[in-house]
Amino acid sequence: MSPAVAIRSLLVFDKKHPFYGSYRMAKRIAIGIVGGTIVIAGIILAVMPILPGWPAIFIGLGILSLEFAWARIWLKKAKEKAEDVGRSISGKPAIDRSKSSDS
Repeated sequence: MSPAVAIRSLLVFDKKHPFYGSYRMAKRIAIGIVGGTIVIAGIILAVMPILPGWPAIFIGLGILSLEFAWARIWLKKAKEKAEDVGRSISGKPAIDRSKSSDS
């Protein structure tokens, strides 16, 4: 095996690679730990009057949504709620999402 092939096999994990399953599991665990930690920090910051924690919660959900479908759903709902709050503050009419076909 040439050095280029050996290095590529360490960097590219396709389904044929022998460590593909381990790589996917390690990636899921790493994303879960990093995203979960940021979400927990955001919740703590939201309760404490030091800093607003909502941006950290959204960032953590964004990281978690890379691997977890439930986080994608929560992030989508949070974005919709933030848009509704922004529209209510600006005085624009709210968007009716009950007729949406991509639910």
